[in-house]
Amino acid sequence: MDKLVLFDVDGTLLHTAGAGRRAIRAALLPELGADGPIDGVRFDGKTDPQIIRELLVAARHPEPNSDAVISAVCDRYLRLLEREFATGTRRPTVYPGVRVLLDRLEARGDTLLGLLTGNLAQGARMKLDAAGLSPDRFRIGAFGSDHHDRARLPPIAAARARRLMGRVPVGAEVIIIGDTPADMTCGSTLGVRAIGVATGRFTTDELRMAGGFEAFPDLAETERVLAAIYA
Repeated sequence: MDKLVLFDVDGTLLHTAGAGRRAIRAALLPELGADGPIDGVRFDGKTDPQIIRELLVAARHPEPNSDAVISAVCDRYLRLLEREFATGTRRPTVYPGVRVLLDRLEARGDTLLGLLTGNLAQGARMKLDAAGLSPDRFRIGAFGSDHHDRARLPPIAAARARRLMGRVPVGAEVIIIGDTPADMTCGSTLGVRAIGVATGRFTTDELRMAGGFEAFPDLAETERVLAAIYA
């Protein structure tokens, strides 16, 4: 294995049609009531525990940094997210080019696919399953359930890749593909290569300015995306 390619989930691989936001809103009801500040808070580029902590702080919850409170909200969120997908009425949408790109990367035989996402690990698996993308295609990962700080996730993912790559990958051996400036910057201390995709709320220019090696409107430009990964 020569490369470790780590994908963000929401806004990069798929769109959940608001399922995650609805589930977090419902999970917070026992803590915040119906008038919590969720409508004014952006979720993109953040980990799930970070989002929950920020919402608790914004609502002036008496224990916004309590691990027990945050863990309880996370547990409720996962149950509610599962319920969202069980109804089958709003299935996640896979973005253009994703399936083809994954197939091409897997076919090379020299590239390890993984996830680097703010989602809790179980939540990421639920979303991928609901979208018809097998979570098992991503053989390692680092998640919001590993650490609330997204910048701490790339070293976790690289360390987990050792058992499959025979070493801890470094520098441009690690590629992070994501849709937010946080994806572009989270691996900067390791010298990883970040590639932006503007299927979320940020433009290609904004993703390049944030430090992206390259950025694309979506992942459908397969040959150009592959060229950026293996440059």
